[in-house]
Amino acid sequence: MKQTSLQPNNFTFPFVAKACANLSNILYSQILHTHVAKSPFQSDIYVQTALVDMYVKCGHLDYAYNLFDKMPDRDLTSWNVMLMGFAQLGLVDKAAIVLSQMRLDGIRPDSVTIMALTQLGSSLEDLMFVNAIHCLGIQMGIEGDVKVANTWVSAYAKCGDLGMAETVFGWIDPDLRTVVSWNSMFSGYAYFEESVKAVGLYKWMLYDGVWPDVSTILSLLPSCVTTDALCHGKSIHCHGVQLGCVFNVLVRNSLISMYSKCGDIEAARRVFDSVRDRTCVSWNAIIGGYAKKSDLDEALALFRSMEAAGQKPDIVTLLYMISCCGQTGSLEVGRWIDNYAISNGKKQNVTVCNALIDMYAKCGSIRDAWELFSTMQGKTVVSWTSMISGCALNGEFKEALDIFCLMLELGLKPNHITFLAVLQACTHAGLLEKGRECFDMMTKVHKINPGLGHYSCIADLLGRRGKLKEALEFIEKMPFKPDAGIWGALLSACKNYHNVEIGEYATHRLFELEPEAAAPYVEMANLYASAGRWDGVTGIRKLMKGNQVTKSAGQSIVQVNGTICKFMVEDRSHSEHQLIYDVLDGLALLLKKEKIHHAVMEELIDYQYN
Repeated sequence: MKQTSLQPNNFTFPFVAKACANLSNILYSQILHTHVAKSPFQSDIYVQTALVDMYVKCGHLDYAYNLFDKMPDRDLTSWNVMLMGFAQLGLVDKAAIVLSQMRLDGIRPDSVTIMALTQLGSSLEDLMFVNAIHCLGIQMGIEGDVKVANTWVSAYAKCGDLGMAETVFGWIDPDLRTVVSWNSMFSGYAYFEESVKAVGLYKWMLYDGVWPDVSTILSLLPSCVTTDALCHGKSIHCHGVQLGCVFNVLVRNSLISMYSKCGDIEAARRVFDSVRDRTCVSWNAIIGGYAKKSDLDEALALFRSMEAAGQKPDIVTLLYMISCCGQTGSLEVGRWIDNYAISNGKKQNVTVCNALIDMYAKCGSIRDAWELFSTMQGKTVVSWTSMISGCALNGEFKEALDIFCLMLELGLKPNHITFLAVLQACTHAGLLEKGRECFDMMTKVHKINPGLGHYSCIADLLGRRGKLKEALEFIEKMPFKPDAGIWGALLSACKNYHNVEIGEYATHRLFELEPEAAAPYVEMANLYASAGRWDGVTGIRKLMKGNQVTKSAGQSIVQVNGTICKFMVEDRSHSEHQLIYDVLDGLALLLKKEKIHHAVMEELIDYQYN
């Protein structure tokens, strides 16, 4: 157009600006801005607003705000574009300044303003903020705007209030609901992993005659993340086939992820193998599936295939591989991934460093974890929490508590996961009074509401110290319904202290929660045996047989010279089985001595900290 000597006008520039924005190309954007500056339309409000929007979508809010600030005239659209830019990045202070200036200029907010502010509340996951914006929208009389309502549905779900998301969706006039409205509610259910509700709503949508699109399938699939939800995931897959959208790479990536999370790795692999134009997300989804299954050999093979295919592993790929190494105790592969991260410039990322600390701790190399933690820059609360948890996992309870004290001295604010790691350290060390002190600190000083895990640690601590009646009272007064883990810990404590009465009570609770689990039967039989109640042992065995409960054989995994070896209970199939059992017998003798030593040290440490 320029070469034919035709001059662009105030309609031409915004169209080209939109193209630059869609490409997120800052160089093209600056070239276009230069052409505008040389044209008669450099002060045109329509053109300038398009340029501001272009810079916002290119991720250069500094350029956008400089241009916006120099605009001689600004209309509602200009203000909304700038507000939307700050809102999308969660820059609440700057968004507040723009909103304040907007009101001072006498500009009245509209539905777009409300949507921008709602997205800000959603990105911050601030429920009170979203409530306030919702109220403002009702006062303005725009609650009937279906686009605004769709935004509120998504925001409430992301902020953890699914009930309010359902209420807002119900308020939308059925004749005005669009496929976006339904998709917003599907995304809400996916956020809460509510596959049953999502599929039920999908049936309602089809009954209402609303035709689904690709986004519908993409919104539905993430709600299926458990084994129980696999049938729902398959149904959604079938509908995707009928709609003809399963050839979309985004849908296929979501299918791989869904099947992996639901435990059907074979189906996930079949979908992956059918993808021709694989993206990094495709590779990550299948590698993540094998990592979750603790299949390091296959995950590593795919990692190498990914590189061979010319696709560069990203941080997500590394995190999956590091996690898999931690699960399988594969220290040497973990060190290789560490070196790979260094050579590819990924180790500067604090999330990767945190994952490596966790991996080294789980692999038993607390020294490597310490070295990384000591040298890493920009430590976050997660870094400190990972180190505390790692020390506790490796029996270094004093060091775990010392790190926590240092963290507090440096003015860092612990979160609920930090306190869980500290309480677990106290639990394994048997530090009852220190555990109570940390529990009180969490609730009274840091105003953090304890979760089921925190209560579980205190209950476990009481049980380990033989305070079984107090533990039972504590469990029954909890604001949460006790899970199988809590009752299992109490039952284990009853076995250690030969308390049949409370043990029977805990066992009955476990039977109610997990009637098909073998562990409660075995633990209770062992408790009866330790107390000399052989009639009880016989009764438990009859009950197991009557309920058709079978105990699976225990299995251990260990990596030897780069090869993963699996061992069952009393497994003598390994060629070196005689040597293995000689070493095990030696370890058993050491453990007996360690138990006596630990009992003495437990009292000394408890005395030292209190």
